[in-house]
Amino acid sequence: MNAKDKIKLADAQQVGKVKLDKKCRKCTQSICCVSINQKIPTPKSKEDFDHLLWQVSHDDISVFKDADGWFLYINTRCSHLLDGGVCSIYDNRPWVCREYTNDFCEFDESIKDASELWFSTHKKLEKYCRKRFKKWPRRFELYV
Repeated sequence: MNAKDKIKLADAQQVGKVKLDKKCRKCTQSICCVSINQKIPTPKSKEDFDHLLWQVSHDDISVFKDADGWFLYINTRCSHLLDGGVCSIYDNRPWVCREYTNDFCEFDESIKDASELWFSTHKKLEKYCRKRFKKWPRRFELYV
């Protein structure tokens, strides 16, 4: 038996029972359910930033820094999100979803706009690295 067999999926009748607050009702794109923001350790070394370069080189991956620290932003839609923005497993949703608060969310301001730093491409992050580390181009000499 796999996990899908244990999850009760919502049918059309159940979807109508989900109560959304005013802010969530105004959010027609289900912004909080179409990305993952994973907190990462603060990058400090050239090696740390080189690793971030590898990550942002992948499709739909960005890195950002805001008042709460550094995060990996993964642009990916939750597989349980139905058309119309309703969760198909609402009664059985994970704790992270249950504890989520929309007091200040992307409906108010996008993560990109609220971030101190935002890197969505290798080129943008490398430009930042060249400014941050005077010897950035020489980072590979250690391995030669």
